[in-house]
Amino acid sequence: MHAVALGDTTASATPPPAAGTPTEAPTAPPGDQPTNSPSPSATPSAAAAVTALQGALGAEHAAVYGYGVVGARLPEDQQRADARTAYAAHEARRDSWQRLLASLGATPTAAAGGYQLPFAVTDTAGATRLAAHLETRLTAVYADLVAAVPGPQRSAAADALRECALRAHRWGAADTAFPGIPEPLPTPTAAPSATRP
Repeated sequence: MHAVALGDTTASATPPPAAGTPTEAPTAPPGDQPTNSPSPSATPSAAAAVTALQGALGAEHAAVYGYGVVGARLPEDQQRADARTAYAAHEARRDSWQRLLASLGATPTAAAGGYQLPFAVTDTAGATRLAAHLETRLTAVYADLVAAVPGPQRSAAADALRECALRAHRWGAADTAFPGIPEPLPTPTAAPSATRP
């Protein structure tokens, strides 16, 4: 699940635990497990799209929770206002993915009760680092989503990718040429052969 891969702390309506307090995601009862596949008549590409949408939804659950931690560690200034704006944007994305999944006949993934922070967040520097981490990790989720969904949904996924990349930049993350796509490894070059005079 992408939310676990994010390593951030995002939940829905429940308040976040104290920073650095590990909490484990509860397991849903057997009857409440999310449905990752659309209706039986769906094509394999539709199933892949639903899986990617579930991953994006899980990541947004994590981001909403994480911004609860971020906001709690920021002073009452422009940074906190930015965190509130980002929190609202991630709630809106989460809600839109839930509606889309439901319209496709899938049961949207529920938020966990809590998420493990990727590192301790005890001050403003840690909060801004967590915000940059959340947004950077979401760019990878949305790059995957852009590749998996059909045209009408691809536009929304691309918008989400762009917004996360811009927020990551604002929080101090390093810029990349293609947000969400890992940099290619350098190719080894052969040593030039010595030539005789």
